[in-house]
This record gives sequence, structure tokens and C-alpha cells, in this order.
Amino acid sequence: MKTLLFSTAIFNRHRVQFLYGMKLVFLEPYYISRNKSGKKVLFGRVDNTSEIKMFEYDKIFNIRILASHKFSPIIPILTA
Repeated sequence: MKTLLFSTAIFNRHRVQFLYGMKLVFLEPYYISRNKSGKKVLFGRVDNTSEIKMFEYDKIFNIRILASHKFSPIIPILTA
């Protein structure tokens, strides 16, 4: 169920809101993957930051898709 919600949000470029541990998170989801230990994780940019963070599926609860808030991914460009 989590994968379907996050996949829909990623495809439609909608922000999401969820509880991670005991903290409320607003996120622009980028992609779903697995970490080195094989656990499913979600990568995305937290609101009001430029940092991409990883969130473990096991700790994510109460997911809400914020359909009224669309985003475009920020792709960092490295300068040499």
C-alpha cells in the first residue's frame, strides 16, 4: 500500500506528508529503492531544504498525498 501511494505521488509530482518516527515530514518524493541491508527506502527532498534524505519504509506512518501541491525535482548541477 505504501508503495502504491508513493509511486502515485512520484508519478504525478505531488508532495506527501507522513509521520516518520514521531516527527511530521513534508516531502517531495523522488524514488523508491532498497538500502544496503535490503530494507525498502524512499528518497526525497524535505520542504524548505535542498538536501535529499532517505526514509525507511518501516518507520513511515499516516501517509497523505498533498494533491494541491505539485513540485518539479531539483537536480543539482556540479560545477568543475
